[in-house]
Amino acid sequence: MARIDKHNYYLDICETISERGTCMRRNFAAIIVKNDEIMSTGYSGAPRGRMNCCDLGVCRREELKVPRGTRYELCRSVHAEQNAIISARRNDMLGATLYLIGKEVNSGELVENASPCSLCKRFIINSGIQKVIIRDNKIQYRIVCVEEWIENDDSLQGDGGY
Repeated sequence: MARIDKHNYYLDICETISERGTCMRRNFAAIIVKNDEIMSTGYSGAPRGRMNCCDLGVCRREELKVPRGTRYELCRSVHAEQNAIISARRNDMLGATLYLIGKEVNSGELVENASPCSLCKRFIINSGIQKVIIRDNKIQYRIVCVEEWIENDDSLQGDGGY
């Protein structure tokens, strides 16, 4: 019997975590792993104590037909990457890997060309995370070295993100 590789092991865990997401458009999940140990997890959802979009039955960005990757100030959610980062100690993130998956709520399909938004990229850079691994399909994923985001500063140009 063939064993699942480690990256897909953590990405599968991310898929389960994404089921806790409360966004009505896309649910993302993130896991921060260091030395083969899970340091923290996060999923998309409203800040603690606030009503989630799925409970309100409305998504402001959906109502306004806001395109993907824009106008995040209209969104109630804290992104999965942000939730994972604020739940971890800085020392546990230095040199760590962040695993990320996103699913479309309507279809259940993986988000095509998923990537952290520009704000989440800044959180990831400052956290000291070294790599981000993003699921493209059930077995394929992309590995992004965070150093590339530092060298290719997308804040000086447009960025799609979520």
